[in-house]
Amino acid sequence: MLSPAESSALAISLKVALLSVAVALPFALAFGLALSRLRFPGKSLLEAVLNLPLVLPPVVTGYALLLLFGRHGAIGAWLASFGVTFAFHWTGAVVAAVVMSFPLLVLSVRAGFDSVDRRLEAAAESLGAGRWRRFVSVTLPLSLRSVIAGCVLAFARAFGEFGATISFVGSIPGETRTLSIAIWELLNQPGGEAGLVRLVWVALLVGVAASLFAALLGRRGHDAKSADD
Repeated sequence: MLSPAESSALAISLKVALLSVAVALPFALAFGLALSRLRFPGKSLLEAVLNLPLVLPPVVTGYALLLLFGRHGAIGAWLASFGVTFAFHWTGAVVAAVVMSFPLLVLSVRAGFDSVDRRLEAAAESLGAGRWRRFVSVTLPLSLRSVIAGCVLAFARAFGEFGATISFVGSIPGETRTLSIAIWELLNQPGGEAGLVRLVWVALLVGVAASLFAALLGRRGHDAKSADD
């Protein structure tokens, strides 16, 4: 059984991961569709910027978030005048999780949109379907497996986020201490082996379950496409 502190860390991680996916999904759909369907100047630059969280050290990303959204940051100071605070608050953990998981979500969404047969979209257009209706009735349903797989992978990435989170919001019990941060603290705490093992097993189970589910969706999508061919 998990201790109250361990249960709190697990609950915060689940809340942060779920909310981060909910916040990121609409933007990922928009970016994925734009990258899949449109040609525009600076497209390669946009792709590079979107992938930065995948190549930068997470601590650097967290520090950049602190500079932007901290109480004296370029954006944070303005938000603070409206009573909105991200730094050292659980909402900041959501922001860090969104930033770190967003590239994975966009990549999966874009791959799903790329796999849709353009002739089906053209047929819908010839029947009078507008851009929004084509997206809702044709593009999104046909790419739904990839979108769901991306959500699962983004959830897993957000659930295990550590570097950007601890740099941006720190470790406040019951507020920003996520499962990963709790594991790190137990790793550096004499006599914390029992709690460490429990939390590592929880993280492992969540990660394996998410990976298997995403792989299963990808396998079914590949089998369906092979059958159609």
